[in-house]
Amino acid sequence: MVINTIIHPDKLLLGQAAAHHGAERIRAAISAKGEANIIVATGASQFEMLQALVLEDIAWERVTVFHLDEYVGIPITHPASFRQYLWERFHRLLPRPLKAFHYVAGDGDARQECARLGAIIKTHPIDVCFAGVGENSHLAFNDPPADFETEEPYQVVELDEACRSQQLGEGWFPTLEDVPHTAISMGNRQIMKSRCILITAPDRRKAKAVKDALQGPVTPAVPASILQQHPDVTFYLDADSSALLQADQEL
Repeated sequence: MVINTIIHPDKLLLGQAAAHHGAERIRAAISAKGEANIIVATGASQFEMLQALVLEDIAWERVTVFHLDEYVGIPITHPASFRQYLWERFHRLLPRPLKAFHYVAGDGDARQECARLGAIIKTHPIDVCFAGVGENSHLAFNDPPADFETEEPYQVVELDEACRSQQLGEGWFPTLEDVPHTAISMGNRQIMKSRCILITAPDRRKAKAVKDALQGPVTPAVPASILQQHPDVTFYLDADSSALLQADQEL
């Protein structure tokens, strides 16, 4: 299955296009069934997309939001907290209150939190998943070799050194030793249950991960490669992140 791939000249246009695509799908879900359920992601790759998404004309009071992952042991007040990230860059900027936002709390009992969130998301079929791809090709915090089999919606995972180095490189932590070794992550199969998946992946440092995910074999060694098995995925790339794609890639 060939994944739809759209390349823009810069991150701003890329983010705006992904946000508009997602907004159209959210509006369609609300029109069809009166509500929408979505997943939002974090990280530097999502800055421009979220900035554009909050400006879209959406009946946010009909939208329930889940988020992908959070570090274990990090309070919401920590500068690297994904809950704080989503509050500052998305939730508080919306013009109307959401129907619900189910944050991942990593500073309590992690396994109980997985069970709590899993019970909720099982009754909320996801219409749109906004996500990114890690430098090691992780999807959410599912580092290689990823678990492609578990049906548990959320699980506690170990973060590999490449993933932890990316968090350091993006400036979220002062040293590698400060980056947590574990996180709560939405599982690959739960992500794949989304009706529509929109991957925003700019920057040259993502080029190999993008190439492997789009043009390599489907393998747990490349977690994002599982997306090749989904019928409705779009990768939004820039010139840098698409640089290694083969010339015959269907766009």
